[in-house]
Amino acid sequence: MTALITGASSGIGLALAECCAQAGHDLLLVARRAPELEAAAARLSRTHGISAQLLALDLTAPQAVARLHAHARTLGVDIGIVINNAGFGTTGAFAQSRWADEERMIRLNVLAGTDLVRQFLPGLLARGSGRIMNVASTAAFLPGPLMAVYYATKAYVLSWSQALAAELRGSGVTVTALCPGPTRTEFDQVAGNSSSWLFASAGVMSAEAVAGIGYRALMRGKRVAVAGWMNRLMAVSTRLTPTVILMHVAMRLNRTLVRPGAPGT
Repeated sequence: MTALITGASSGIGLALAECCAQAGHDLLLVARRAPELEAAAARLSRTHGISAQLLALDLTAPQAVARLHAHARTLGVDIGIVINNAGFGTTGAFAQSRWADEERMIRLNVLAGTDLVRQFLPGLLARGSGRIMNVASTAAFLPGPLMAVYYATKAYVLSWSQALAAELRGSGVTVTALCPGPTRTEFDQVAGNSSSWLFASAGVMSAEAVAGIGYRALMRGKRVAVAGWMNRLMAVSTRLTPTVILMHVAMRLNRTLVRPGAPGT
């Protein structure tokens, strides 16, 4: 069985690829950066004795996901795990943001991920089993001033994943929404909030720790997995705290910016 992982060249995506390879799953790795992808595929294949295929692809390009699906069919791989990890964020006041950045983020975080599942779900249903993971965020649980569109895209991912999981109950196909908090990856550099209070906190986790939690939840078919006890506490607290307070806290955490965000991998 092959695990398809997007955004697999670094960070949580690469760490999830490691988890899947350790468990003996073959891999189809997807990301924009070919050199990093090639290096990852070669290392994982050599280390774990699995087959690691790759496709360098910008998922925001027109018909990109359809091309990915066609590529998987051409390879003849049996996709049993779909991990929808590719995404990025932008930071700064919406009124001063570049629309090209915001639009690309929506295309990647929302449209590409939704299309990815739409393309591969029929095959999972036909085989009567499968695992889908959509990487959301703790940002999904509250509005996020200074990262307004990013927080909104992750709220979509969480809501959609939970609804899809309910629709697929009894089909043999499960859907897991992984919700990491601040994680030490390239995300904060790309989003332009490396110096924010959010990433200065002691609760920043490693990509490997987040991926381990996510992979175990995926294999158990858990609907929502929040990585780390501090993040789980935060997620629960959002149900009890007035929205105006949540927004004040989020704005404070996202403040102290380096620069407005720009697209990443």
